[in-house]
Amino acid sequence: MMFLDELAPSFPSSTFSRFSSETPVMDLVPWSRKEFFLVVWFLLLSLTCTLLVDVTHSAAHPDTRKVYIVYMGDKPKLDIPTTTTLPLHVNMIQNVVGSSNIEQEPLLLHSYKRSFNGFAAKLTEEEAQKMAGMAGVVSVFPSGKQKLHTTRSWNFIGFHENVKRSTVESDIIVGVIDSGVWPESASFSDAGFGPPPKKWKGTCQGLSNFTCNNKIIGARYYHNGRPFVKGDIKSPRDSDGHGTHTASTAAGNLVSKASLFGLGSGTARGGVPSARIAVYKVGWSDGISDDDVLAAFDDAIADGVDILSVSLGPTSPVDYFRTPVTIGAFHALRKGILTSTSAGNEGPDLKTITGFAPWCLSVAATTIDREFVTKVQLGNQKIYEGIVPNTFDLKGKFYPLIFAGDAPNRTAGHDESTSLTCGQGSLDHNLVKGKIVLCGGKNGDGAYSAGAVGVILQGRSVADVLNPLPRPASCVGLDGGSSIYYYINSTRNPTATIFKSSEDIDTLSPYVPSFSSRGPNPVTPNILKPDIAAPGASILAAWPPIALFRIIQEMTE
Repeated sequence: MMFLDELAPSFPSSTFSRFSSETPVMDLVPWSRKEFFLVVWFLLLSLTCTLLVDVTHSAAHPDTRKVYIVYMGDKPKLDIPTTTTLPLHVNMIQNVVGSSNIEQEPLLLHSYKRSFNGFAAKLTEEEAQKMAGMAGVVSVFPSGKQKLHTTRSWNFIGFHENVKRSTVESDIIVGVIDSGVWPESASFSDAGFGPPPKKWKGTCQGLSNFTCNNKIIGARYYHNGRPFVKGDIKSPRDSDGHGTHTASTAAGNLVSKASLFGLGSGTARGGVPSARIAVYKVGWSDGISDDDVLAAFDDAIADGVDILSVSLGPTSPVDYFRTPVTIGAFHALRKGILTSTSAGNEGPDLKTITGFAPWCLSVAATTIDREFVTKVQLGNQKIYEGIVPNTFDLKGKFYPLIFAGDAPNRTAGHDESTSLTCGQGSLDHNLVKGKIVLCGGKNGDGAYSAGAVGVILQGRSVADVLNPLPRPASCVGLDGGSSIYYYINSTRNPTATIFKSSEDIDTLSPYVPSFSSRGPNPVTPNILKPDIAAPGASILAAWPPIALFRIIQEMTE
């Protein structure tokens, strides 16, 4: 295990890092027998994969200020009350901001004081550099944006429903830092659950539209003072779907007869169904702010979670202690709390892994032996098999077929070279409406918004994994796409239909799909990352009903 002073040489100067004898050394405490038991359970579980304070500042142009995270290492010693931390943070801001041309504006967004020391504030680059030179400051860096990175998966890895369970499971609290949760899902019913463990110190930050229970024992949300975007729900309730999905995969109840509109039917369950869940919502329509994520870690550690599931991260590798997940996970592990992070979804190139800190469990994605096959039949009776789970049934009806490159939206300045990928606004509504479109891109968004009945994609390999789309779709790959393109150009009235998917067995599984980020560790190559690979594709789990309508609306507007 590495310590701060050993990692210091790997930081670039732009991090505004400061290491000196004044920076406390933070060692890791050994785990007890109970903590070791929890970690062993989590290795199984992981196999799926504002305070606004008015302070005085100079009259800098508001556009020159952005949110910076000031990280100060461990929280103050026990003999220093945490109530003094907030004034300290305010004084530090005042010292670097200056006193000329004074005006009032909320600068302090978060004060981290429950589990470690630091704060998030609006600063100019010059003020951030001054802050980095102050005593006790470990690093200062801009608050960037993070990205959100089943009925059969547990059986596939040999963790069957009738496996022998321990009574200790009901005392395990799984903290999920994600986009929230949909509490009404059957996966989160508290039927048969007793009261929360006595060690729990968290709270339920629920409003009128959110209620905790003995399964979801705590919930908080973080939004650093910026305006809310239309469609966001001001509570821990999930409107995206990602948080509900990951929480139920980790610790959801047994739910029989679960399916994706008839596909993948079976019993959905989490790795530890009797565990409790604590929700920390950081995901919103405008992204995930680093300072919110760090605030969630600060609370989760102090609340008493045993395990943290964090399936989010930056879109490219970032050095140690310049990302909130790395900092938060470091302090979590010092308390015996293991953080499981996704390796990332930026593959297949080398060194694309974004969750690679030595103190995190980094999990890459693999497939399971379930495969959804979606057939496309042309008017000449030829059939092509593709991927993309398609839940829509056209009942064998044939529709006119058109190539996206033949339907550019010229009034918006598009031509054949830009319309062929079916980008938003690139297709002529009059030429596409009511037809099936052959797209060279990867998702067909522009075809849906132009009124297409369905899409046939050729921009992804048929050996890959794709998420369901809001209308009939299949991805046939380049070879199948070329044959369909030839049919379109050799027929006066080309037609096609797309069948509802059928479930098959993928005999090649498990393998790592292209989207999963690859190693080696880009900062410390001699530490192997990812740590493990586990099911992370075609996983069926809980999903909020509002999220589906939101996705359809976004793709068709």
